[in-house]
Amino acid sequence: MTNSKILQHAAEVWSGRREPTSLLEAAPTEAEEVADGILMVPGFGHAFALRHAHGAVLFDTGAALFADRLHEQVTAWDAGPVTHAVYSHGHVDHVGGLGRFDAEADAQGLPRPVAVAHENVLARFERYARTQGYNTVINRRQFRIPDLVWPAEFRQPDVTFADTHTLEAGGLRLELTHHRGETDDHVVGWLPEQRILFPGDLYLGVAPNAGNPQKAQRYPVDWAAALRWMATLDAELMLGSHGVPVVGAAHVREALENTARYLETLVEQTMACLNDGATLAQTLHRVRVPQDLAALHYLQPLYDEPEFVVRNVWRQFAGWYDGNPAHLKPATDEELATELADLSGGAQVLADRALELARAGSHRLACHLAQLAGDAAPDDAAVHTARAEVYALRAAQERGTMSTGIFGWAEAESRGILAGTDAMTEIASAAQGHH
Repeated sequence: MTNSKILQHAAEVWSGRREPTSLLEAAPTEAEEVADGILMVPGFGHAFALRHAHGAVLFDTGAALFADRLHEQVTAWDAGPVTHAVYSHGHVDHVGGLGRFDAEADAQGLPRPVAVAHENVLARFERYARTQGYNTVINRRQFRIPDLVWPAEFRQPDVTFADTHTLEAGGLRLELTHHRGETDDHVVGWLPEQRILFPGDLYLGVAPNAGNPQKAQRYPVDWAAALRWMATLDAELMLGSHGVPVVGAAHVREALENTARYLETLVEQTMACLNDGATLAQTLHRVRVPQDLAALHYLQPLYDEPEFVVRNVWRQFAGWYDGNPAHLKPATDEELATELADLSGGAQVLADRALELARAGSHRLACHLAQLAGDAAPDDAAVHTARAEVYALRAAQERGTMSTGIFGWAEAESRGILAGTDAMTEIASAAQGHH
Protein backbone atom coordinates (compact mmCIF):
# COMPACT_ATOMS: atom_id res chain seq x y z
CA MET A 1 0.00 0.00 0.00
CA THR A 2 3.03 2.31 -0.01
CA ASN A 3 2.04 3.76 -3.40
CA SER A 4 -1.33 4.90 -2.13
CA LYS A 5 -1.71 8.64 -2.67
CA ILE A 6 -4.23 8.75 0.17
CA LEU A 7 -1.80 7.18 2.63
CA GLN A 8 1.04 9.40 1.42
CA HIS A 9 -1.20 12.42 1.96
CA ALA A 10 -2.10 11.11 5.42
CA ALA A 11 1.58 10.70 6.33
CA GLU A 12 2.29 14.28 5.25
CA VAL A 13 -0.57 15.59 7.38
CA TRP A 14 0.50 13.58 10.42
CA SER A 15 4.15 14.63 10.16
CA GLY A 16 3.23 18.30 9.76
CA ARG A 17 4.54 18.58 6.19
CA ARG A 18 0.99 19.38 5.08
CA GLU A 19 -1.33 21.57 7.15
CA PRO A 20 -4.98 20.52 7.40
CA THR A 21 -7.13 23.19 5.81
CA SER A 22 -10.68 21.91 6.29
CA LEU A 23 -12.83 18.92 7.12
CA LEU A 24 -12.59 17.94 3.44
CA GLU A 25 -9.00 16.81 3.81
CA ALA A 26 -8.50 13.68 1.71
CA ALA A 27 -7.29 15.50 -1.39
CA PRO A 28 -7.20 12.54 -3.84
CA THR A 29 -10.57 11.96 -5.44
CA GLU A 30 -9.90 8.49 -6.85
CA ALA A 31 -10.70 5.41 -4.81
CA GLU A 32 -7.70 3.48 -3.58
CA GLU A 33 -7.04 0.29 -1.69
CA VAL A 34 -5.64 1.48 1.64
CA ALA A 35 -5.30 -1.98 3.21
CA ASP A 36 -5.62 -5.50 1.91
CA GLY A 37 -9.21 -5.82 0.68
CA ILE A 38 -10.23 -2.34 1.88
CA LEU A 39 -11.15 0.33 -0.68
CA MET A 40 -11.45 3.97 0.39
CA VAL A 41 -13.72 6.12 -1.79
CA PRO A 42 -13.02 9.75 -0.84
CA GLY A 43 -15.77 12.34 -0.71
CA PHE A 44 -17.15 14.90 1.69
CA GLY A 45 -18.17 11.80 3.58
CA HIS A 46 -15.88 8.91 2.66
CA ALA A 47 -17.17 5.43 1.93
CA PHE A 48 -15.26 2.18 2.40
CA ALA A 49 -15.71 -1.14 0.62
CA LEU A 50 -14.64 -4.27 2.51
CA ARG A 51 -14.10 -7.28 0.25
CA HIS A 52 -15.28 -10.75 1.29
CA ALA A 53 -15.67 -14.10 -0.45
CA HIS A 54 -19.11 -13.29 -1.88
CA GLY A 55 -18.79 -9.59 -2.70
CA ALA A 56 -18.30 -6.51 -0.54
CA VAL A 57 -19.64 -4.67 2.49
CA LEU A 58 -19.84 -0.88 2.48
CA PHE A 59 -19.06 1.06 5.63
CA ASP A 60 -20.84 4.36 4.97
CA THR A 61 -22.18 5.18 1.52
CA GLY A 62 -21.41 8.89 1.06
CA ALA A 63 -23.77 11.60 -0.13
CA ALA A 64 -26.40 11.16 -2.86
CA LEU A 65 -24.55 13.71 -5.00
CA PHE A 66 -21.65 11.26 -5.32
CA ALA A 67 -23.66 8.03 -5.56
CA ASP A 68 -22.83 7.40 -9.21
CA ARG A 69 -19.11 7.82 -8.58
CA LEU A 70 -19.29 5.50 -5.57
CA HIS A 71 -20.96 2.81 -7.66
CA GLU A 72 -18.46 3.18 -10.50
CA GLN A 73 -15.40 3.07 -8.26
CA VAL A 74 -16.57 0.15 -6.14
CA THR A 75 -17.67 -1.98 -9.09
CA ALA A 76 -14.42 -1.24 -10.94
CA TRP A 77 -12.54 -2.52 -7.90
CA ASP A 78 -14.69 -5.62 -7.34
CA ALA A 79 -17.32 -6.92 -9.73
CA GLY A 80 -19.11 -8.88 -7.01
CA PRO A 81 -22.33 -7.66 -5.41
CA VAL A 82 -22.49 -5.30 -2.44
CA THR A 83 -24.18 -7.55 0.08
CA HIS A 84 -24.38 -5.16 3.03
CA ALA A 85 -24.01 -1.48 3.83
CA VAL A 86 -23.43 -0.04 7.30
CA TYR A 87 -24.49 3.50 8.18
CA SER A 88 -22.08 4.92 10.75
CA HIS A 89 -24.94 7.34 11.52
CA GLY A 90 -27.85 8.96 9.73
CA HIS A 91 -26.31 12.21 8.45
CA VAL A 92 -27.04 12.71 4.77
CA ASP A 93 -23.38 12.56 3.70
CA HIS A 94 -23.23 8.96 4.97
CA VAL A 95 -26.51 7.40 3.82
CA GLY A 96 -27.02 8.65 0.27
CA GLY A 97 -25.06 6.24 -1.91
CA LEU A 98 -27.07 3.05 -2.31
CA GLY A 99 -29.36 4.09 -5.16
CA ARG A 100 -27.35 2.62 -8.03
CA PHE A 101 -26.59 -0.58 -6.10
CA ASP A 102 -30.29 -1.03 -5.33
CA ALA A 103 -31.29 -0.38 -8.94
CA GLU A 104 -28.68 -2.79 -10.25
CA ALA A 105 -29.83 -5.52 -7.87
CA ASP A 106 -33.46 -4.96 -8.89
CA ALA A 107 -32.57 -5.15 -12.58
CA GLN A 108 -30.73 -8.43 -12.08
CA GLY A 109 -33.38 -9.95 -9.83
CA LEU A 110 -30.91 -10.10 -6.93
CA PRO A 111 -31.34 -9.04 -3.31
CA ARG A 112 -30.59 -5.40 -2.57
CA PRO A 113 -27.74 -4.64 -0.17
CA VAL A 114 -28.81 -5.18 3.43
CA ALA A 115 -28.49 -1.78 5.11
CA VAL A 116 -27.48 -2.00 8.77
CA ALA A 117 -27.81 0.90 11.23
CA HIS A 118 -28.46 1.80 14.82
CA GLU A 119 -32.15 1.87 15.70
CA ASN A 120 -32.13 5.64 16.32
CA VAL A 121 -31.53 6.22 12.61
CA LEU A 122 -35.24 5.53 12.09
CA ALA A 123 -36.26 8.43 14.33
CA ARG A 124 -33.64 10.66 12.69
CA PHE A 125 -35.09 10.05 9.24
CA GLU A 126 -38.57 10.85 10.57
CA ARG A 127 -37.28 14.08 12.10
CA TYR A 128 -35.55 15.04 8.85
CA ALA A 129 -38.80 14.60 6.94
CA ARG A 130 -40.65 16.83 9.45
CA THR A 131 -37.93 19.52 9.35
CA GLN A 132 -37.06 19.47 5.67
CA GLY A 133 -37.56 23.22 5.30
CA TYR A 134 -35.47 24.04 8.36
CA ASN A 135 -32.66 21.72 7.30
CA THR A 136 -32.68 23.22 3.82
CA VAL A 137 -32.25 26.72 5.26
CA ILE A 138 -29.55 25.94 7.81
CA ASN A 139 -27.46 23.80 5.48
CA ARG A 140 -27.61 26.44 2.75
CA ARG A 141 -26.32 28.87 5.35
CA GLN A 142 -23.72 26.55 6.91
CA PHE A 143 -22.17 25.46 3.61
CA ARG A 144 -23.07 28.54 1.51
CA ILE A 145 -24.78 26.39 -1.12
CA PRO A 146 -27.81 28.47 -2.19
CA ASP A 147 -29.51 25.76 -4.28
CA LEU A 148 -29.18 22.97 -1.69
CA VAL A 149 -32.47 21.15 -1.04
CA TRP A 150 -32.69 18.81 1.93
CA PRO A 151 -33.95 15.35 0.98
CA ALA A 152 -37.40 14.25 2.09
CA GLU A 153 -36.85 10.50 1.62
CA PHE A 154 -34.03 8.25 2.76
CA ARG A 155 -32.90 4.70 2.11
CA GLN A 156 -34.22 2.96 5.20
CA PRO A 157 -32.09 0.41 7.02
CA ASP A 158 -33.13 -3.23 6.75
CA VAL A 159 -31.51 -4.30 10.03
CA THR A 160 -31.26 -2.15 13.16
CA PHE A 161 -29.72 -2.86 16.54
CA ALA A 162 -29.47 -1.27 19.97
CA ASP A 163 -25.99 -1.92 21.40
CA THR A 164 -23.81 -4.28 19.37
CA HIS A 165 -24.11 -6.21 16.13
CA THR A 166 -21.71 -8.55 14.36
CA LEU A 167 -21.87 -8.61 10.58
CA GLU A 168 -20.46 -11.79 9.08
CA ALA A 169 -20.26 -12.32 5.33
CA GLY A 170 -17.96 -14.48 3.23
CA GLY A 171 -15.33 -14.86 5.92
CA LEU A 172 -15.45 -11.19 6.91
CA ARG A 173 -16.27 -10.32 10.51
CA LEU A 174 -17.18 -6.68 11.17
CA GLU A 175 -18.05 -5.82 14.77
CA LEU A 176 -20.40 -2.85 15.24
CA THR A 177 -20.86 -0.95 18.50
CA HIS A 178 -23.23 1.91 19.31
CA HIS A 179 -21.94 5.11 20.92
CA ARG A 180 -23.45 8.55 21.40
CA GLY A 181 -21.24 11.39 20.24
CA GLU A 182 -21.81 13.61 17.25
CA THR A 183 -25.22 11.92 17.11
CA ASP A 184 -27.34 9.56 19.19
CA ASP A 185 -27.28 6.90 16.45
CA HIS A 186 -23.55 6.49 15.92
CA VAL A 187 -21.91 3.17 15.10
CA VAL A 188 -18.21 2.25 15.21
CA GLY A 189 -16.88 -0.53 12.99
CA TRP A 190 -14.01 -2.84 13.96
CA LEU A 191 -12.23 -5.54 11.95
CA PRO A 192 -10.53 -7.53 14.73
CA GLU A 193 -8.40 -9.73 12.46
CA GLN A 194 -6.88 -6.80 10.57
CA ARG A 195 -7.06 -4.39 13.51
CA ILE A 196 -8.75 -1.76 11.37
CA LEU A 197 -11.03 0.77 13.04
CA PHE A 198 -13.88 2.65 11.36
CA PRO A 199 -14.78 5.48 13.79
CA GLY A 200 -17.25 7.16 11.42
CA ASP A 201 -17.47 10.80 12.55
CA LEU A 202 -16.16 10.15 16.07
CA TYR A 203 -12.71 11.05 14.75
CA LEU A 204 -12.55 13.80 12.12
CA GLY A 205 -8.94 14.93 11.87
CA VAL A 206 -10.12 18.37 13.03
CA ALA A 207 -11.75 19.50 16.29
CA PRO A 208 -14.80 17.33 17.07
CA ASN A 209 -18.15 18.38 15.67
CA ALA A 210 -19.60 18.48 19.18
CA GLY A 211 -21.16 21.94 19.17
CA ASN A 212 -22.69 22.85 15.80
CA PRO A 213 -24.97 25.81 16.59
CA GLN A 214 -27.67 24.95 14.05
CA LYS A 215 -28.04 21.22 14.68
CA ALA A 216 -29.53 18.87 17.26
CA GLN A 217 -27.91 17.94 20.57
CA ARG A 218 -24.40 16.49 20.54
CA TYR A 219 -23.03 14.36 23.39
CA PRO A 220 -19.44 15.32 24.27
CA VAL A 221 -19.33 13.29 27.51
CA ASP A 222 -20.33 10.07 25.74
CA TRP A 223 -18.13 10.98 22.79
CA ALA A 224 -15.03 11.21 25.00
CA ALA A 225 -15.89 7.83 26.52
CA ALA A 226 -16.21 6.31 23.03
CA LEU A 227 -12.80 7.70 22.08
CA ARG A 228 -11.26 6.21 25.22
CA TRP A 229 -12.84 2.85 24.41
CA MET A 230 -11.59 2.93 20.81
CA ALA A 231 -8.08 3.70 22.06
CA THR A 232 -8.07 0.38 23.97
CA LEU A 233 -8.54 -1.60 20.75
CA ASP A 234 -4.95 -0.99 19.61
CA ALA A 235 -6.00 -0.44 16.00
CA GLU A 236 -3.20 -0.42 13.44
CA LEU A 237 -5.21 1.66 10.98
CA MET A 238 -8.05 4.14 11.61
CA LEU A 239 -10.25 5.00 8.64
CA GLY A 240 -12.51 7.88 9.58
CA SER A 241 -15.41 8.94 7.40
CA HIS A 242 -13.89 12.42 7.10
CA GLY A 243 -10.30 13.60 6.97
CA VAL A 244 -7.36 11.30 6.33
CA PRO A 245 -6.46 7.86 7.66
CA VAL A 246 -4.30 7.50 10.75
CA VAL A 247 -1.64 4.81 10.38
CA GLY A 248 0.14 2.93 13.17
CA ALA A 249 -1.09 1.87 16.61
CA ALA A 250 0.81 4.59 18.47
CA HIS A 251 -0.55 7.35 16.24
CA VAL A 252 -4.11 6.01 16.41
CA ARG A 253 -3.99 5.81 20.20
CA GLU A 254 -2.50 9.30 20.48
CA ALA A 255 -5.15 10.82 18.21
CA LEU A 256 -8.02 9.16 20.06
CA GLU A 257 -6.76 9.90 23.57
CA ASN A 258 -5.97 13.55 22.83
CA THR A 259 -9.34 14.07 21.17
CA ALA A 260 -10.97 12.56 24.26
CA ARG A 261 -8.95 14.89 26.48
CA TYR A 262 -10.02 17.86 24.33
CA LEU A 263 -13.68 17.09 24.94
CA GLU A 264 -13.17 16.19 28.59
CA THR A 265 -11.51 19.50 29.43
CA LEU A 266 -14.27 21.50 27.73
CA VAL A 267 -16.89 19.53 29.67
CA GLU A 268 -15.05 19.81 33.00
CA GLN A 269 -14.49 23.56 32.67
CA THR A 270 -18.09 24.17 31.62
CA MET A 271 -19.45 22.11 34.50
CA ALA A 272 -17.22 24.01 36.93
CA CYS A 273 -18.68 27.29 35.68
CA LEU A 274 -22.21 25.91 35.93
CA ASN A 275 -21.61 24.79 39.49
CA ASP A 276 -20.17 28.20 40.36
CA GLY A 277 -23.37 29.89 39.16
CA ALA A 278 -21.79 31.56 36.13
CA THR A 279 -23.98 32.70 33.24
CA LEU A 280 -23.58 31.21 29.80
CA ALA A 281 -21.86 34.38 28.51
CA GLN A 282 -19.40 34.28 31.40
CA THR A 283 -18.75 30.60 30.77
CA LEU A 284 -18.08 31.10 27.08
CA HIS A 285 -15.35 33.60 27.88
CA ARG A 286 -13.77 31.53 30.66
CA VAL A 287 -13.39 28.09 29.07
CA ARG A 288 -10.16 27.55 27.15
CA VAL A 289 -8.55 24.65 25.29
CA PRO A 290 -5.15 23.80 26.85
CA GLN A 291 -2.27 25.02 24.70
CA ASP A 292 -0.80 21.57 24.06
CA LEU A 293 -4.11 20.37 22.60
CA ALA A 294 -4.80 23.60 20.70
CA ALA A 295 -1.48 23.15 18.87
CA LEU A 296 -2.27 19.69 17.50
CA HIS A 297 -2.97 19.51 13.77
CA TYR A 298 -5.90 17.12 14.24
CA LEU A 299 -7.67 19.35 16.77
CA GLN A 300 -7.81 22.59 14.78
CA PRO A 301 -11.22 24.37 14.88
CA LEU A 302 -11.71 24.22 11.12
CA TYR A 303 -15.32 23.03 11.23
CA ASP A 304 -16.72 23.25 14.76
CA GLU A 305 -15.29 25.36 17.57
CA PRO A 306 -14.67 25.03 21.33
CA GLU A 307 -17.18 27.67 22.40
CA PHE A 308 -19.90 25.90 20.45
CA VAL A 309 -19.09 22.71 22.36
CA VAL A 310 -19.44 24.70 25.59
CA ARG A 311 -22.92 25.78 24.49
CA ASN A 312 -23.88 22.18 23.79
CA VAL A 313 -22.68 21.05 27.22
CA TRP A 314 -24.73 23.89 28.72
CA ARG A 315 -27.79 22.87 26.70
CA GLN A 316 -27.46 19.22 27.73
CA PHE A 317 -26.95 19.80 31.44
CA ALA A 318 -28.54 23.18 32.15
CA GLY A 319 -31.34 23.75 29.65
CA TRP A 320 -31.75 26.81 27.45
CA TYR A 321 -31.85 29.62 30.02
CA ASP A 322 -28.51 31.41 29.79
CA GLY A 323 -28.55 33.16 33.19
CA ASN A 324 -29.49 36.60 31.85
CA PRO A 325 -33.01 37.39 33.17
CA ALA A 326 -33.65 39.84 30.30
CA HIS A 327 -33.44 36.88 27.94
CA LEU A 328 -36.07 34.85 29.77
CA LYS A 329 -39.03 36.64 28.13
CA PRO A 330 -37.37 39.04 25.70
CA ALA A 331 -38.71 41.85 23.56
CA THR A 332 -38.43 41.32 19.83
CA ASP A 333 -35.04 42.05 18.29
CA GLU A 334 -36.59 44.92 16.34
CA GLU A 335 -38.12 46.53 19.45
CA LEU A 336 -34.84 46.43 21.35
CA ALA A 337 -32.86 47.65 18.35
CA THR A 338 -35.22 50.56 17.69
CA GLU A 339 -35.09 51.67 21.33
CA LEU A 340 -31.28 51.54 21.47
CA ALA A 341 -30.98 53.29 18.12
CA ASP A 342 -33.23 56.11 19.37
CA LEU A 343 -31.15 56.43 22.53
CA SER A 344 -27.93 56.47 20.50
CA GLY A 345 -29.00 59.10 17.99
CA GLY A 346 -30.14 56.77 15.21
CA ALA A 347 -29.34 53.50 13.53
CA GLN A 348 -26.59 55.12 11.47
CA VAL A 349 -24.71 56.01 14.65
CA LEU A 350 -24.74 52.35 15.66
CA ALA A 351 -23.69 51.30 12.16
CA ASP A 352 -20.81 53.78 12.05
CA ARG A 353 -19.54 52.68 15.44
CA ALA A 354 -19.85 49.02 14.38
CA LEU A 355 -17.65 49.70 11.36
CA GLU A 356 -15.13 51.54 13.49
CA LEU A 357 -14.92 48.63 15.90
CA ALA A 358 -14.72 46.02 13.13
CA ARG A 359 -11.90 47.83 11.35
CA ALA A 360 -10.06 48.00 14.69
CA GLY A 361 -10.45 44.22 15.15
CA SER A 362 -13.17 44.27 17.85
CA HIS A 363 -15.36 41.92 15.85
CA ARG A 364 -17.63 40.54 18.57
CA LEU A 365 -18.81 43.93 19.74
CA ALA A 366 -18.99 45.25 16.18
CA CYS A 367 -21.41 42.49 15.20
CA HIS A 368 -23.74 43.33 18.09
CA LEU A 369 -23.95 46.96 17.01
CA ALA A 370 -24.24 46.16 13.29
CA GLN A 371 -27.06 43.73 14.02
CA LEU A 372 -28.88 46.30 16.15
CA ALA A 373 -28.51 48.89 13.39
CA GLY A 374 -29.87 46.53 10.77
CA ASP A 375 -32.80 45.47 12.94
CA ALA A 376 -33.65 49.12 13.71
CA ALA A 377 -33.41 50.23 10.06
CA PRO A 378 -34.20 47.16 7.95
CA ASP A 379 -34.45 49.07 4.66
CA ASP A 380 -31.70 51.65 5.13
CA ALA A 381 -29.02 51.30 2.44
CA ALA A 382 -26.26 53.06 4.37
CA VAL A 383 -26.89 50.94 7.44
CA HIS A 384 -26.80 47.74 5.41
CA THR A 385 -23.67 48.81 3.58
CA ALA A 386 -22.00 49.05 6.98
CA ARG A 387 -23.57 45.82 8.23
CA ALA A 388 -22.35 43.94 5.16
CA GLU A 389 -18.80 45.16 5.70
CA VAL A 390 -18.83 44.31 9.40
CA TYR A 391 -19.90 40.73 8.73
CA ALA A 392 -17.51 40.41 5.78
CA LEU A 393 -14.64 41.44 8.04
CA ARG A 394 -15.84 38.99 10.68
CA ALA A 395 -16.14 36.10 8.23
CA ALA A 396 -12.68 36.80 6.81
CA GLN A 397 -10.99 36.29 10.18
CA GLU A 398 -12.81 33.05 11.01
CA ARG A 399 -11.37 29.57 10.45
CA GLY A 400 -14.36 27.33 11.09
CA THR A 401 -16.88 26.33 8.45
CA MET A 402 -19.87 27.07 10.70
CA SER A 403 -18.80 30.56 11.74
CA THR A 404 -17.73 31.47 8.22
CA GLY A 405 -21.03 30.23 6.83
CA ILE A 406 -23.22 32.11 9.29
CA PHE A 407 -21.29 35.39 9.15
CA GLY A 408 -21.01 35.15 5.37
CA TRP A 409 -24.76 34.63 5.15
CA ALA A 410 -25.35 37.71 7.30
CA GLU A 411 -23.20 39.74 4.90
CA ALA A 412 -25.22 38.33 1.99
CA GLU A 413 -28.49 39.33 3.67
CA SER A 414 -27.42 42.97 3.72
CA ARG A 415 -26.06 42.81 0.18
CA GLY A 416 -29.39 41.36 -0.89
CA ILE A 417 -31.22 44.32 0.65
CA LEU A 418 -28.91 46.70 -1.20
CA ALA A 419 -29.34 44.88 -4.51
CA GLY A 420 -33.05 44.15 -4.16
CA THR A 421 -32.40 40.41 -4.19
CA ASP A 422 -31.89 38.00 -1.29
CA ALA A 423 -29.10 36.21 0.56
CA MET A 424 -29.23 33.11 -1.62
CA THR A 425 -28.84 35.15 -4.81
CA GLU A 426 -25.94 37.08 -3.34
CA ILE A 427 -24.18 33.91 -2.15
CA ALA A 428 -24.52 32.45 -5.63
CA SER A 429 -23.27 35.65 -7.20
CA ALA A 430 -20.26 35.75 -4.88
CA ALA A 431 -19.45 32.14 -5.73
CA GLN A 432 -19.34 33.11 -9.41
CA GLY A 433 -16.87 35.91 -8.64
CA HIS A 434 -19.20 38.89 -8.96
CA HIS A 435 -18.14 40.32 -5.59
